[in-house]
Amino acid sequence: MDGVLMRRKTRQIHVGDVPIGGDAPIAVQSMCTTYTRDVESTVAQILRLEEVGCELVRVAVPEMEDALALGEIKKRIHIPLIADIHYNHQLALEAIRQGVDCVRINPGNLIQGRKALEEIVKACKERGIAMRIGVNAGSLDALDKQAQMQRIQVRRRSDGVVERSDPAEERRRQREQLAERMVNKALEYIGWCEELDFHEIKVSLKASAPLTAIEAYRRFSQRSDYPLHLGITEAGPLVPGAVKSAVGLGILLAEGIGDTIRVSLSAEPEQEIPVAYEILRSLELRNRGVTFVSCPSCGRVEIDVIEVANEVERRLAKVQTPIHVAVMGCVVNGPGEARDADVGLAGGRGKGVIFRKGQVVRTVPEEEFLDAVLKEVASLLPEHEARLVYPEGGIKESAGRHRTRDEGITEIPVLRK
Repeated sequence: MDGVLMRRKTRQIHVGDVPIGGDAPIAVQSMCTTYTRDVESTVAQILRLEEVGCELVRVAVPEMEDALALGEIKKRIHIPLIADIHYNHQLALEAIRQGVDCVRINPGNLIQGRKALEEIVKACKERGIAMRIGVNAGSLDALDKQAQMQRIQVRRRSDGVVERSDPAEERRRQREQLAERMVNKALEYIGWCEELDFHEIKVSLKASAPLTAIEAYRRFSQRSDYPLHLGITEAGPLVPGAVKSAVGLGILLAEGIGDTIRVSLSAEPEQEIPVAYEILRSLELRNRGVTFVSCPSCGRVEIDVIEVANEVERRLAKVQTPIHVAVMGCVVNGPGEARDADVGLAGGRGKGVIFRKGQVVRTVPEEEFLDAVLKEVASLLPEHEARLVYPEGGIKESAGRHRTRDEGITEIPVLRK
């Protein structure tokens, strides 16, 4: 679905059969956590990623044994394969021979520098594959030994008054300096490639601090039209990582910057994909998978809406067809949200109303909430997805525990004077 946001116009490249940049949809990718030489585990993880909507996948290639496994992995997966290379350019050359669709390079940490990059570019051109030039804030100082971050300045004026620079202003200045150095490095490496008449390039400028990454991507987008891979690197575990990524990527995407994204989490890579699509759906940039609405629960709610919502969401995790589902628990917002969804539940004491495309379908008892919602969802899905959501014979178990306002209340003793 076309979003309402105006995207920055970039040149288009291809990673395998996936277009990146131009007017192509913003592609979602992830990276395996397995040892690449372990072909069975790596393939199994990639197939799980495919099931939840991953469109490109990257694998680490730290040693030659990993590079030699890439051909077999490529044969057994269905999405483009990207080799992540550092230091030893021979690993990139072998990865290309093995048939990968793209190599990710940080030219500044290649042991033989520009000479190594030239060999990689030649191999990419011969095979007709793309390259990602990746510059990370965390490794930049290793490439630029003379760069020094500025510290807060303290000085004594002639009248004896001590002046201290504003910490917030210093952080802003340091952030801008780091972002500018990142951009300059990326442009330098791009220049090396362009001198070899190689233009199948996408660029990343990642940092663990969202504001630094935002500044770097903004600056680059003003000076180049190469497509951008967005990411907040080393973002952390599920909750902080998702929040940092939503802030950093969301701001950039809302400004029209970004052509492919990865949400980096210290978690199973399958958990990265739903977060990425949720960011894109929230900005109306992609319309793939389930748009899920549920109330946060409160003292008005008389069903276990949290457990019901979690179970419905879990069972819809592999659905890629665009569909809007609502699980609501009270009379204030419940009927309206449920009516606006493709399938909705508006729950009340011991029972709930099921909506389908804005119309009341039926009223069901609390123990049938899960079965009723998923049955209606399945009726709107293609057959292969419907079977995943609603098995033959229906769903016998219920979700959550019975809850009412007049049960299980602990009396508070009254203190008498």
